[in-house]
Amino acid sequence: MNTVVIVGSSLAGLRAAETLRLEKYEGRIIIVGAEDRQPYDRPPLSKKVLSGEWEADRISLRKPDDLAKLNIDWKLGSAATALDTTNHTITLASGETIAFDGLIIATGSGVRQLPNQPDWTGVHVVRTLDDSLALRADLNPGARVVVIGAGFIGLEVAATAKARGCEVAVLEGAPAPMMRGLGAEMGHAAALVHTDNGVSMRFNVKVAGLVEGSKGSVGGVALDDGEVVPADVVVVGIGVVPATQWLENTELELRDGVVCDTTLNAGLPGVYAAGDVCRWFNNLYDQEMRVEHWTTASEQGAAAASNLLAVSRGENPKPYSAVPFFWSDQFTARIQFLGRANGDETAHIVVGSPEERSFVALYEKDGYLKAALGVSRPKQLMPFRKLLAERATWEQALELVSTFVAT
Repeated sequence: MNTVVIVGSSLAGLRAAETLRLEKYEGRIIIVGAEDRQPYDRPPLSKKVLSGEWEADRISLRKPDDLAKLNIDWKLGSAATALDTTNHTITLASGETIAFDGLIIATGSGVRQLPNQPDWTGVHVVRTLDDSLALRADLNPGARVVVIGAGFIGLEVAATAKARGCEVAVLEGAPAPMMRGLGAEMGHAAALVHTDNGVSMRFNVKVAGLVEGSKGSVGGVALDDGEVVPADVVVVGIGVVPATQWLENTELELRDGVVCDTTLNAGLPGVYAAGDVCRWFNNLYDQEMRVEHWTTASEQGAAAASNLLAVSRGENPKPYSAVPFFWSDQFTARIQFLGRANGDETAHIVVGSPEERSFVALYEKDGYLKAALGVSRPKQLMPFRKLLAERATWEQALELVSTFVAT
């Protein structure tokens, strides 16, 4: 290969470029990015950047000198708009066409919006640095902030807004917060810290739309029963959509992401995917999945690049089989989750308790450990990652728990 193009200039794309150089690839690397910024870290956008504790220069993923050593040809500020798999080219919004020998798709995801979401002052999403800074400017003490969506990002924003002195209400259509990741019971248990800090949490509510206040500014959130929740600021946090629009007229299989095999190959020679946009078959869980978290993006960026190189050299690629891991900081709580919960597991709290706002819960199904949740218990949670990677039985998990109790 003479030219590898990486579409996506965030964490997964950067890790792919670093891996190519680490594994002695000396050809051209081109990174295409929709944002006109060098790679930066996204988790602080809903926390330390939003709070004002950090400024933009604190979240660069690498120092300029380290990026320079990678000898990357950056194409920033112009998103990819089309892929031609026959001629091995991509087209940018600027009209430029770039040829490639190898391609890594790491375009991440974009935020979901409400139907007919108006572009009013005070209406925000949080995905980019510009989004975070714009929202921060509106989080003034006493402001009435309504967060639509009680997922991890929504609750992080709610915690940060409350800490800045805002009045905060969270509206969620599901019966519990963080339900998709944790399940209803553990979602409620993990989010008790919000009630402690005076955040209003409402579940099983349906948003009908936004209500205008003064001309061009949001004034509230209308519910389907006619109630209007007053708001000076509305944050829409209802999930993300994989950024695959530019791939719709290709042979790639698109199904809530770019469908890949166990090695992250997207079904065509020399084309791989990584990060939020990648839907792959995880051998460890015997199922196809797409994971929207930092650790997976970092690991998959490296794995995709390594496998692209291996195949180009006539070597065998390696399956990417991993235990998903994510974390979320909300007020004083650090919520960490290992594994994958599909909703049919049984959750058992084995250390601590929700009343202490500190506990470990294990998810069991058919006699096997499937996932583990920790709330402010990192030292006791993380050993379960090894057990999950080994497909441990429930008995083996309880044996590990007994060592905590003994100490």
